[in-house]
Amino acid sequence: MHQESDMKIIVIGLGQMGGNMAVTLDRAGFEVVGSDVFEVARTRLTEQGVTTAAPDALPAADIYLLSLPTADHVREVIERSPGLLDSAPRGSIIVDTSTSDPTVSRELAAKVIDAGLEWLDAPVSGGPKGAALGKLGMLLGGEVATLARAAPMLEALSAKRTHVGGPGSGHVVKLANNYLCATNLIATAEAVTLAAKAGVDPAACLSGLNSGSGRSAISEVNFPEWILSGRFDSGFTSGLMRKDLRLARDAAEGLGLNLGLLEQVVSDWHADREKPADADDFNHITSSILAQANIDFALSRANDEETSA
Repeated sequence: MHQESDMKIIVIGLGQMGGNMAVTLDRAGFEVVGSDVFEVARTRLTEQGVTTAAPDALPAADIYLLSLPTADHVREVIERSPGLLDSAPRGSIIVDTSTSDPTVSRELAAKVIDAGLEWLDAPVSGGPKGAALGKLGMLLGGEVATLARAAPMLEALSAKRTHVGGPGSGHVVKLANNYLCATNLIATAEAVTLAAKAGVDPAACLSGLNSGSGRSAISEVNFPEWILSGRFDSGFTSGLMRKDLRLARDAAEGLGLNLGLLEQVVSDWHADREKPADADDFNHITSSILAQANIDFALSRANDEETSA
C-alpha cells in the first residue's frame, strides 16, 4: 500500500538492485530521487515514474542509500563525486547496501561520523526480485539510534533485518555469509554428483539432504530454483562472488588468520575464469562438477518443455 512519508531518500547507483530499491521506496510513499553516473540508468528509472538527478545536481535528503559495485565506488561517492562528506546535510544518514571491504567501510564510517553525518552498512541478500518486492534480507552495522531513525526505510525494503554490531560489522558478516554460500555450492554439487554417479536421482538426493543435517539454503533454494531447473538467472554473477571471496580472504589475512578452507574455496572459484565466466550466474560453479555424473539440468528442462509443448 502507498503511504505518504516525509522522509526524503536519494538512491545512488541504479543497477538492478538500486533501481528496484528506488521503485520500491517510491511505491511505499517516500520522496525518492535516483542518481547514477550513467544517463541510461537514470532514464530507465524516470520511465518507471521515479524522479532522477545527475550526481552533480543532488538535492538535500534525509538518507543517501548507496548501491554500488565496490568499496572504491563508495569512497568516490562519499569523498569526491558528489562528495557527500561536504554536500550532505549534517545529521543525514548514509546507508551503504553494497557488499564492500569492511576495513574501508570502517574508515569511511569514521569520516562520515566526524563530518556530523550518520552511517549504516546494510549489505543485502535476495537479489533484484527481493529488491522489487521489498523482501530483502539486511545485515546491519551501525549505532542503534541510527537504525531507529532509518527504520521506516529499512522496513519498506526488507523482510528480515539483523543488527550485527557497529559500523563495518554488516560488511564483515556479509562476506562470511557469501563465503559459506560459495563453499556450500561446491560441497552440495559434489554430494549430488556422488549420489547421481551411484544411481540416485538428483532430486531424490536433494530431498534426502534437506531432511537431514547437511541441508542449507543452497540445497533448499538454489538447487531447485536455479540449478535443478536449468534457469541460472538468480541475478548475481560469478564475477561478483569472486570479488566477495577475495575480500573475505583479504579480511582474514589482515586479521592474521590462517583459514585453509577459505583459501581452497577462493582457489576453486578462480581455477578457470571461463567456467563459469564472470558474467555467468554464480550458480554455474556447480556445472562442471555435476557434469561428471552427466547431470545437465538445462538440457533436462529443455526436453521437458519440448515434451509439454
